[in-house]
Amino acid sequence: MNLRDPATGDSPTPVVRRLLTGEFDEDSDYATYRRRGTTDWLLVHTLDGCGRFGTVVADPGSITLVRPRTLHDYGTVGERWHFLYAHLNPKPDWLPLLDWPEVAPGIVQLRPAGPTADRIADHLRDAVRHQSSVLPQAEQLSANSLEAALLWCDTQNPKAVQIDDRLLRAIELIDQDLTANLDVPRLARAANLSVSRFAHLFRAQLGVSPQQFVERRRLDAACNLLELTSRSVASVAAQVGYLDPLYFSTRFRHHTGSSPTTYRQRDDR
Repeated sequence: MNLRDPATGDSPTPVVRRLLTGEFDEDSDYATYRRRGTTDWLLVHTLDGCGRFGTVVADPGSITLVRPRTLHDYGTVGERWHFLYAHLNPKPDWLPLLDWPEVAPGIVQLRPAGPTADRIADHLRDAVRHQSSVLPQAEQLSANSLEAALLWCDTQNPKAVQIDDRLLRAIELIDQDLTANLDVPRLARAANLSVSRFAHLFRAQLGVSPQQFVERRRLDAACNLLELTSRSVASVAAQVGYLDPLYFSTRFRHHTGSSPTTYRQRDDR
């Protein structure tokens, strides 16, 4: 695929209000050229084959970001380039997540470890899937998946605070099922560490104990459910791992300063 404007030689420029995602599997003819770039950021996660951004190589597992108004001169290297992409106008709080090492003017890139690259790809695929949904919440769901991908990218960013990969395995276990038994011995086993070593390393790197971290994750998830659904407080409590709604309400008030019901009413105003 190589579409160009006969007058300027430029490829078509996408119109992006907030987010545009997709997946391409292109042959050797694929190339794009935009002299002035675009007004959005372009993220490309190479799954297979190889591409290039100018002289920057985009091989499998690499994730490349092109800043706004940077020359777009990219295409397939060799026979195939299979990649996930996102054109995005980031929320302000996403900008620190985009501060990656620069590999060429206006182009930054990460090369995550294999398991993390797979997680990032999974979240980007979710962003693509949600964007094509007919649900009225589709754009927000897609944006949430993209944010999750960027957060995992941040774990691999040498310019960011690094978290031990063993702790990342425990954090992933927490996020997979907030209703599970997430006590310290189970999390330590997931990290392949002794309980004492795990607890010490977790607090040293994340600033809180494992159980404080689990509670924050559960209560943050509860905030989202109260904002985005009409489920009862008891149902929300159960979905984030609290069997006792009264205890959940007590911990929620301690976390947010208001009861679950008051929090929801504040969001509705």
